[in-house]
Amino acid sequence: MDSRTFPDSERAAAGRMCPVNLFELDGKRPSVHPEAWVAPTATLIGDVVVEKDASIWYGVVVRADVCSIVVREGTNVQDNSVLHAAPGEHLSIGPNATIGHGCVVHCAEVGEQALVGNGSTLLDGARIGGGTLVAAGSVVTPGTQVPAGVVAAGVPCKVVKPIEGTSSQQWVEHNAAGYQELARHHATGAKRIETS
Repeated sequence: MDSRTFPDSERAAAGRMCPVNLFELDGKRPSVHPEAWVAPTATLIGDVVVEKDASIWYGVVVRADVCSIVVREGTNVQDNSVLHAAPGEHLSIGPNATIGHGCVVHCAEVGEQALVGNGSTLLDGARIGGGTLVAAGSVVTPGTQVPAGVVAAGVPCKVVKPIEGTSSQQWVEHNAAGYQELARHHATGAKRIETS
């Protein structure tokens, strides 16, 4: 077991979270930093690394069965998103990036402090530059390179304008910190309700 892995029993005892859905496959198992938060309804499979202060929210699936996936420090992957990549590929998210609700992230990289808006789809080999906002509902086609520091939108996704000086810049700069605080609240405050 790698030093970044925090066993379920210890994690629960420390009050960080309820036991979560972690699956080993072909000798590879998820590695979750003790100061990360993974919702109890999220599922992590295979060669996954979740770094310090990252959060994986309710209903998220991170499936590294044929690829490897790293969720960098401070990043948040929001409810019902799916992370996967092509066979033999490596997917890197963050640090301090945001993957919005209900996204399909099947690309190569989401850069530092980038924000992928709700319901977006990022396809094979695509790369999102640091500090960029991909607008909600966008489709980033295979192999697309979205540069750093822009707002990009559409189907297919195209650069719209520089992010500097826009209202989108505030979302990119402050969203990760807000989600780190929200994850701490869920880690200590959310309690499973037992029903009879």
